[in-house]
Amino acid sequence: MGMFDQIKEAMQMRSEAKRIQNEIQKIKAEYSNGGITVIAKGDMTIDKIAITPEAYDEVKAGKPQRFETMLFNVVNGALKKAKDATQAEMQKMMQAGGGLFGK
Repeated sequence: MGMFDQIKEAMQMRSEAKRIQNEIQKIKAEYSNGGITVIAKGDMTIDKIAITPEAYDEVKAGKPQRFETMLFNVVNGALKKAKDATQAEMQKMMQAGGGLFGK
């Protein structure tokens, strides 16, 4: 394999990796509990956190730890769902395209 072929292959791999990255960023997973909703993206960032007034009742009642625990659990739940969705999407893309790793 010549130098040019290696460069061409590296460029193809880079554009394939970019395409996969773009697909992953489109993935969104929502998780709700106790008036807290968190949406996580496939790149493991948080897209949105929504909290209903009722969810603050624990804080007002002098129990912020319970609110913090709920928020912690919902964030982790959303991230886990996003991770699972991302892994499923990656497997689908690899099977479909043969793409990056299908040699």
